[in-house]
Amino acid sequence: MYSIRIKLLLAVGALAATLLGFAGTNLHADEVRPAYLEIIDTSNAQNTDNPVSFEVLWKQPIVENRRLPIEPIFPNHCEMQEVGPPSITSNALIQRWQTNCALGKGDISIKGLSTSITDVLLRFVESDGTVNNFILRPTNPSINLSTPSTTSVGYLVIGIEHLLGGIDHVLFVIGLVLFIRNPWSLLKTVTAFTVAHSITLGLSIYDVVALKQGPVEAVIALSIVFLARELAQKPEQRSVLTQGQPWLMAFFFGLLHGLGFAGALTDIGLPEDAILSSLLLFNIGIELGQLVIIGLFLVIAWLWQKLTQRFNLRESYLYSIAAYGMGIVATFWTIDRTLVLF
Repeated sequence: MYSIRIKLLLAVGALAATLLGFAGTNLHADEVRPAYLEIIDTSNAQNTDNPVSFEVLWKQPIVENRRLPIEPIFPNHCEMQEVGPPSITSNALIQRWQTNCALGKGDISIKGLSTSITDVLLRFVESDGTVNNFILRPTNPSINLSTPSTTSVGYLVIGIEHLLGGIDHVLFVIGLVLFIRNPWSLLKTVTAFTVAHSITLGLSIYDVVALKQGPVEAVIALSIVFLARELAQKPEQRSVLTQGQPWLMAFFFGLLHGLGFAGALTDIGLPEDAILSSLLLFNIGIELGQLVIIGLFLVIAWLWQKLTQRFNLRESYLYSIAAYGMGIVATFWTIDRTLVLF
């Protein structure tokens, strides 16, 4: 059993996260949407008339019906020929170019990235099939493709950032930690949540399940309203589902959250030759981010316990603050995301 002081700390932490939610009430479940830049060297050494050829694919996220103000910048001497008009999906602007310029030896930068909160996953495929993955960040928006690959686990990093940057996912995990008092029950509940969103994430990527992100995001917000409502109730007044088998509740909502996670991967796409490995890395990244949240709260709880031994605090009072705070923010998200659908 958790000590009262540990539970108090978790409640305070949830309240802090709630205040953070108020500071960013326009954030969505997939608020951290990475962009995707793919450069493929299609050069044919036997073709002396055209020895150098590159194909470029750019997927630029669209958030709240507005594209992020970022764009790739290629070397000045390179003439980029657009391949067809840009296409727009519900979540991304897609552009394609081709060029005879040797992009593999030049500097590639992302204009506007330094003032954004997103990343760009750059995938460079050499003429011999070698794949190099880079992550361009606001602190480092440029890369020379001739340098060694900085990472082979770009989707892992994006998964971590996606979980930590999605405030509603964070609030849901915090709510589970607050809601479940027994360590074994908490482990079972979090595991059920993990398994569930892993299932729908995989089904979405393989196009077995396809739902629009708007309704999914609205229901995700509603899941936090439900969890906050349950947290605000006395144990004997909670629903039969959460009283008896809270892992079933977590599993059901995990299916919905998995569809939300899939939105980020749908936007940037997965390389056809590495769908399974990229999906696995992304999902592992989500789990690592989830463990970071839980671990952070437990560490802070231990520190809080040491600092508050002399105080006599009312556990139920702080739980009410956390529950109503989470509920108010999640209710706003639910209404806001529902109105956007019409």
